[in-house]
Amino acid sequence: MAKRLLREHQAIIASPSPALELLEPSESDIYDWSAILLGPENTPYEGGKWRVRIKVPTSYPIDPPTMQFETRICHPNIHFETGEVCIDVLKTQWTPAWTLASALLAIQAMLSDPEPDSPLNIDAANLVRSGEITGYEQLVNYYKKVYTQP
Repeated sequence: MAKRLLREHQAIIASPSPALELLEPSESDIYDWSAILLGPENTPYEGGKWRVRIKVPTSYPIDPPTMQFETRICHPNIHFETGEVCIDVLKTQWTPAWTLASALLAIQAMLSDPEPDSPLNIDAANLVRSGEITGYEQLVNYYKKVYTQP
């Protein structure tokens, strides 16, 4: 629903989210959005910025959007190659009460609290599962330095 998306866009302009540097539709398609997600404080993601592509179905808000990281990121619940995100909010836990901004906030929270039992990045998940947190954080920091903008 285009009206809902326009209201969401106005709301984010009026009250920006601390999790986002940017959240806006493309100039030519209200169902194609772009976001820049900020890394949460006190995590190895802090200081990083990741571009997320958002495809909104015409059945929105009944059905969830798809969100995909365009900037490479190392996280157990994000596919390193495709940027696909595995989070319940975008699947079984979606309700029309969620907005694009609140879903992105949930993804930012997921960065702080990985779920290694439903991984899309097996290597990162194995590090977390085995308690190799220092190794995991070093890997996250490496990819943050290589792929993100300051």
